[in-house]
Amino acid sequence: MPPTILIVEDTQSLAMLYQSYLVPTGVNTLVANDGASALAIIDKIKPDLIVLDVMLPDMNGLDILAKLAPDHFPQVVVLTGHATKEMAIKAIKLGASDFLEKPVEAERFRITINNALKIKDLKQTVTKYKNTYENGRYFDLIGSSKQMQSVYQIISSASVSKATVFITGESGTGKELCARAVHQASNRADKPFVALNCAAIPKDLIESEIFGHLKGAFTGAIANRLGAAGQADGGTLFLDELCEMDVNLQSKLLRFIQTGTYQQVGSEKVVKVDVRFVCATNRDPLVEVEAGRFREDLYYRLHVIPIELPPLRERSTDIIEIAEALFIKIAREEQHPYKGITEDVKRLLAQYDWPGNVRQLENVIRNILVLNAQEWIDVNMLPSLPQSSQKEIPNYKPNESFTHTKIQEFEELPQIESDIKALWLAEKDYIERVIKICSTNIPKAAALLEVSPSTLYRKIKSWEENL
Repeated sequence: MPPTILIVEDTQSLAMLYQSYLVPTGVNTLVANDGASALAIIDKIKPDLIVLDVMLPDMNGLDILAKLAPDHFPQVVVLTGHATKEMAIKAIKLGASDFLEKPVEAERFRITINNALKIKDLKQTVTKYKNTYENGRYFDLIGSSKQMQSVYQIISSASVSKATVFITGESGTGKELCARAVHQASNRADKPFVALNCAAIPKDLIESEIFGHLKGAFTGAIANRLGAAGQADGGTLFLDELCEMDVNLQSKLLRFIQTGTYQQVGSEKVVKVDVRFVCATNRDPLVEVEAGRFREDLYYRLHVIPIELPPLRERSTDIIEIAEALFIKIAREEQHPYKGITEDVKRLLAQYDWPGNVRQLENVIRNILVLNAQEWIDVNMLPSLPQSSQKEIPNYKPNESFTHTKIQEFEELPQIESDIKALWLAEKDYIERVIKICSTNIPKAAALLEVSPSTLYRKIKSWEENL
């Protein structure tokens, strides 16, 4: 759409002259002859640019400039026949992008307006960039790792298209956040985003949930229901855990995707909608196809732009970024006086495998904040974290690992009374040897010792206090 320019000028002939100057540029123009009319139009239309005369019959133009809302501040070019240096400075301080003195030639007028519109476009681009990429964020997704940057690039490229996005990844990796980012980056961002979890709906109700139903279509249908497909018209329909959908319903979904039309349960009327599909599953869809649980034709219809979300253990550099963002978010929800986390906590969080991915990390952080009222989070506040099996510990190979037999090779039993150490010192030496053999990998050492990593961190801290 061409930009809209509001000309605020009390002299009708000058207002028409300025409009004629802008005819070759193809912009839309509106005219207000006094301050009250200008404020009413600004509130209703929110123009892209305002050409603002200072001397108006009912108020000073700079008073209008001072009243403009910061969140919808347009570009403003101030016009006056009595220019002074002080007036120009005041206008710029109030947010005007330029200042013109009457009379003004057509070419100068057009160049000034064009430059102001370019500045507006540049500001919008910078704002969008900050909102999506700043501090390793892309909408609600967080992470500066190469894996996540690749995900952001795919979403950005796919945003201009209507092509179906198929998201795969382990449970808890943020598939719905990814789907929302696809929607928010698209030109459908101001339209509905409707999410439907296919695994959470009983098999006999999922058709009604997707397509809706008419009153009396089945027992319990006491009123007409629009369904997710109708609710998402013009926007995005997100089908989560798609591989859980009953095979018999998959054929109807395929037809809906192919034609953009569907029938409500109990109705013969064909409804047409404009929907962008985003799907997700934590299973391997090809394995489901081979097992006969997922239609092959539906898979190839949906698998247009694949996005694979990496598990948290494969992007460990993102863990602290995500954790700090979650601490701030959850602290706000729980009204917690949170200020930060210690370096020991960061080290422990970064070294853990997080088999439950971001969802597990979020639950751990909520546990910490709910049970501890302190402003700074330390390791003794961390709950016990479930340990991975030996084959899941990073860089762990049974034939190269440290076993209890090898530990015994380092044991030196005291021979005389003077060689006997305090129990905590003996434990300290023992644990430090295990940590050294594990190349300072605390979670790995904790797994071998069959204790929680937070237990080791607490012991290390207590040793530092005792020495």
